[in-house]
Amino acid sequence: MSALPGADGQLRCGWALASPDYQHYHDTEWGRPVEGDRALFERLSLEAFQSGLSWITILRKREAFRAAFADFEPAAVAAFGDADRERLLADRGIVRNAAKIDAVIANARALLALPDAGGLGGLLERYRAPAGRPAPRTSAEVPASTPESAALAAALKKRGFRFVGPITAYAMLQATGYVNDHLASCWVRHGG
Repeated sequence: MSALPGADGQLRCGWALASPDYQHYHDTEWGRPVEGDRALFERLSLEAFQSGLSWITILRKREAFRAAFADFEPAAVAAFGDADRERLLADRGIVRNAAKIDAVIANARALLALPDAGGLGGLLERYRAPAGRPAPRTSAEVPASTPESAALAAALKKRGFRFVGPITAYAMLQATGYVNDHLASCWVRHGG
């Protein structure tokens, strides 16, 4: 599928037209640079929760996730104990999956254990899409994972991160601007 015009006439990646929530996320956040461990940790956590689910489910629960996980402040989440885990498993506002909840807590601890050389952003930078990579013309040209995302997933797992396979790693690279998969004709790709 090529980029399609929205109600405002702007060409967008086709998935963005599925709902107003998607369009807002596409137009204001997806593929734009994200900096800082807290913001990157939030995106990593949400991508892990999305695994096996529709992104719209996670997007619509985002504020509840922020409230439940101390606004994704890594030090606060790393300090979560059994009572917090039980609270999260009972929270109807989020996805109540024990493995994913445990992964987010473990990932906060892994993030805090990273060397100071740039934190999570420094690690992600090593797996940025190669310069000069052609823009996808259709959604069929957007991969689910790449050799870089497989290497990132391995690097994260080696450092104690969980729920970070190659597809989740690639989704995070896309969401945080380390990969720009806006279609070639999408207005956001051209400075939107």
